[in-house]
Amino acid sequence: MENFGGQSMAVQDAGSSNDDVMERLLVGEVIAVSGSSARLLMDAALMAPFMNDPDQALAMAGQVGSQVKLRVGAFLLLGTIRDQEIKDGVNGKVIALMDFLGEGDENRETGVINKFRRGVTRFPIPGTKVYAATSQDLKQIYAADERAHVEIGTVFPTKDIRASLYIDAMLGKHFALLGSTGTGKSTSAALVLHRICELAPQGHIVMIDPHGEYASAFKGTGALFDVDNLAMPYWLMNFEEHCEVFVTVQGEERQSDCDVLAKCLLQARQKSRLAQGMTKITVDSPIPYLLSDLLAILTNEMGKLDKATNSTPYMRIKSKIEEMRADPRYNFMFSGMLVADTMSNFIGKIFRLPAEGRPISIIDVSGVPSDITSVVVAVLSRLTFDYAIWSRGEQQHPILLVCEEAHRYIPAKDVGQGQAVRKILERIAKEGRKYGVSLGLITQRPSDLAEGVLSQCGTILTMRLNNERDQLFVKAAMPEGARGFVDSIPALRNREAIVCGEGVSIPVRVNFDDLEEDKRPASSDPLFSQLWTHSGGEANMLERVVKRWRSQGR
Repeated sequence: MENFGGQSMAVQDAGSSNDDVMERLLVGEVIAVSGSSARLLMDAALMAPFMNDPDQALAMAGQVGSQVKLRVGAFLLLGTIRDQEIKDGVNGKVIALMDFLGEGDENRETGVINKFRRGVTRFPIPGTKVYAATSQDLKQIYAADERAHVEIGTVFPTKDIRASLYIDAMLGKHFALLGSTGTGKSTSAALVLHRICELAPQGHIVMIDPHGEYASAFKGTGALFDVDNLAMPYWLMNFEEHCEVFVTVQGEERQSDCDVLAKCLLQARQKSRLAQGMTKITVDSPIPYLLSDLLAILTNEMGKLDKATNSTPYMRIKSKIEEMRADPRYNFMFSGMLVADTMSNFIGKIFRLPAEGRPISIIDVSGVPSDITSVVVAVLSRLTFDYAIWSRGEQQHPILLVCEEAHRYIPAKDVGQGQAVRKILERIAKEGRKYGVSLGLITQRPSDLAEGVLSQCGTILTMRLNNERDQLFVKAAMPEGARGFVDSIPALRNREAIVCGEGVSIPVRVNFDDLEEDKRPASSDPLFSQLWTHSGGEANMLERVVKRWRSQGR
């Protein structure tokens, strides 16, 4: 074989039985090495014959995103090609950057990687030969081990090598699913959750659904809640959440109103018969109280004021409480029927304790008035975290909390509203795994998430991102070995994702499985070209729409 870069291309270890196989796979050599990557000199003439190879992995040999392997002693190192450029002044030679992924033992008979493991313990030196990875290599690399896992699709570019997620590793350190609108994000989220539910029919999953998409996907396997049947008692709110609902002013006036509400709310909780004999009642204690008692206490405290003292804070709070009691849109939370001590029942049905074969709760908040949506999500998130804390010492029931449109609740910029939900979700991201609470974030705008939250996610599933700012944000959160995969994010097809982190052995590009029609969320885009070609029945339709609109019900 001709000299390559001034050195003989004859394969080393000439006595090995797999020399002929390895020589056929030769594509180049290492010319520089760093701690996480290597620069390669590759020969286009050696790569060209593979382009029509029936082996799907070999057909991509040497291309960006393909895998290559290097022999170092008894080990084979695996890497991914990140970028390429023509070597100046040398015809047919290509300079490529390769990111190290891991290493494994070499099968001396076939040259295939065995017992693959992430990380590199021995590095190549310049002059080390570079070989194309085969489908047999990829089968060994991506084969799931004995850990609990779910299969979600096939490894790109193959059609038969299955891609798996290790459930304990993924949920134990949180995960994020990212992707622009229209890339199949909701369907992919439903696929992953369906696979988890099939693996763990006695699981405990709570999903916050802001658009009412997922009820149709989980009607057979989940418990569905919306404003008609949620029945979330107002007294479950802590003091900060009470302030977000009942205090409407800002600045110095807000602090004054909060002080008044704290004093009166504590008295209202202390009046409850449940509080009798309890010595540690605080404004945050989840003890039932009557809104009528709170109003009476506000009136009574206002009557004690000197004439010179401003009674405006009391009046503002009273007006807001009376307004919410009278508005039927808030009945799911502020109904007079929600004063009984139903905390155990509420937690049991929301967290699926017991699951009864329906391990997931879909909380549809699309019908919740927009001004308290963040508070509702805050209460549900805080109950998840508080339950995990106070149930320590009992039989543990880990809970997965999934937030769709996560950037709405954990924004990068402080907008002055929804502080309670932002604080609790950030706390779950940082501390939840210690208490058995896993967080799943789904968003189309990762750059709008609070700084640091995405970095707390041990597993990241990234679909196509069209916005360059989002791409840069995700790239910064990715582990070093996945950078080559990240560069391909803008080129991903629909229902494809780059998966990296704790939930997979090594970073992988996945083509998600098709999901059955009855398990898909109601998130498909309207087909304008079809829907605008026929008409009829608009008058009756408008009557029904207006009726639902006015009655605020579905």
